[in-house]
Amino acid sequence: MILQHSISICKLWRFSSPPKLCLFRPSAVTTPYQPHCCWIRAFGSAVSAAKVTDTNANETFFAEESVSWTSLGVSESLSRALSSIDLHRPSLIQATCIPSILSGADVVVAAETGSGKTHGYLVPLIDKLCQISDSSGSIADQDVSKHHRLSLVLCPNVMLCEQVVRMANSLCNDSGTPLLRIAAVCGRQVWPVKEPDVMVSTPAALLNYLYSIDLERRRRSEFLRSVKYVVFDEADMLLCGSFQNQVVQLINMLRFDEKQLSRSKNSGAEMLSTSDLEEFRDLKADYGEDEDEDEDEDAEVGEDKANVQADTKGLKRRDWRRVRKIYERSKQYIFVAATLPENGKRTAGGVLKRMFPDATWVSGNYLHQHSPRLEQKWIEVSVETQVDTLINAVKNGNSMADSCPGVLRTMVFANTVEAVEAIANILTGAGLECFRYHSDSSLEERTKNLLDFQQEGGVFVCTDAAARGIDIPNVSHVIQAEFATSAVDFLHRVGRTARAGQPGLVTSLYTESNRDLVAAIRQAEKIEQPVEKAFSRKRSFRNKIKKRGREASHMR
Repeated sequence: MILQHSISICKLWRFSSPPKLCLFRPSAVTTPYQPHCCWIRAFGSAVSAAKVTDTNANETFFAEESVSWTSLGVSESLSRALSSIDLHRPSLIQATCIPSILSGADVVVAAETGSGKTHGYLVPLIDKLCQISDSSGSIADQDVSKHHRLSLVLCPNVMLCEQVVRMANSLCNDSGTPLLRIAAVCGRQVWPVKEPDVMVSTPAALLNYLYSIDLERRRRSEFLRSVKYVVFDEADMLLCGSFQNQVVQLINMLRFDEKQLSRSKNSGAEMLSTSDLEEFRDLKADYGEDEDEDEDEDAEVGEDKANVQADTKGLKRRDWRRVRKIYERSKQYIFVAATLPENGKRTAGGVLKRMFPDATWVSGNYLHQHSPRLEQKWIEVSVETQVDTLINAVKNGNSMADSCPGVLRTMVFANTVEAVEAIANILTGAGLECFRYHSDSSLEERTKNLLDFQQEGGVFVCTDAAARGIDIPNVSHVIQAEFATSAVDFLHRVGRTARAGQPGLVTSLYTESNRDLVAAIRQAEKIEQPVEKAFSRKRSFRNKIKKRGREASHMR
């Protein structure tokens, strides 16, 4: 149906006369909303503050006025660096997650888009690294030693890596020099000659270096030992789909290094050689399995078996290996996501529960829910009306200049590359210039269009490749020219606006086939229910439509 919808747009533009240009202003559909506050929990426990009742930015985005960067444990020098880029106060999610990360615990940060998650993990990690620097708060010029401590940030794509690097480099000392040495290892960026303090990479690029470029494995052990803080940005994407095996392999390698270091400290035994890490190249993504049961430890295994049998009576014989051995931790793991479903063993949240059962979870006010700063409009369209309605929706966004001073930015989402091209042609033909962004474009073209859109504003027609992670400030209007096919895509799309305490407008065009789904989403908004529950009913909606079709055919 989605593909047919895309094709219908193309046909309308190619074979029909140009659409009439009339300004259509559908009435806004808003629903009262009572948000939940930020909360932090380990599994089985939760602590939450009072509910937020006001919907202005001070209540829904920023922490209380009494909360400052220094009150969270951030150093004075870093606080000044944040103020210099107009970050004078922490957001709610930053005020909640920064103390947890500074404590050294493994942390899962799940918060809505635009809530300040990137600075939420960058600030405490930079602060930790600056603690070992000189009194000026800069370690960029220090000699790298065997005790060098490295923060590793993993992102799903090059664009997000470069964005994280820019954000980290914007934090400078009083002389204007970045507090830390930041490097990206992805795309055309090669391995840095000088060891950085924060390395940002994609899983594929990092593994490619560790196994392909560094053939003699001279630096592998040194690199793994130096990594003390590991961040997984867009964790739900990294822990599922095509990234899953790569990320689990990296986690196993990092954990293996922790266990080697723990054994050497406790027993004084020699460290295992780096060649032993080869066993992790083909590890299966079995999240319950602990990889520390080495085959060459027969005596230790025999002792473990005896101890385990006493504590795990009733388990199957093959399950004894799943019982984790205690070892001294030397790395901190931080997982960050705007969507993190927990229902099901294979969901990202379910994976984290098994891999890091003791992690502290920090959740945002409106995780998987509608932001109170967001105004939503819902317009049902048909093949005959969708072109006119789309053009009018874009013009309606351009008419928001009075209420949204400054550069206007509108993002138009479609589900396929073909639909993006068709929509861009429609808007261009109607006199509305626009930028295009999809996977068929080269990286250089996508980067240029994104920068031009950020600087000049206008209309940005894109696939969901632009819906996740990329921070485009002051997007006033988001249009779903084609309705999202999943809760994750829906939440990331609408999260491009109403960010950082600002208001925003979302106009969703939908067809008859999505009518029941839209009704469920609007009902979820009304009763403060997570959006993904509406999408979980999508299959039943399809079945209902098929049933209606069969009943109609029988009546003829």
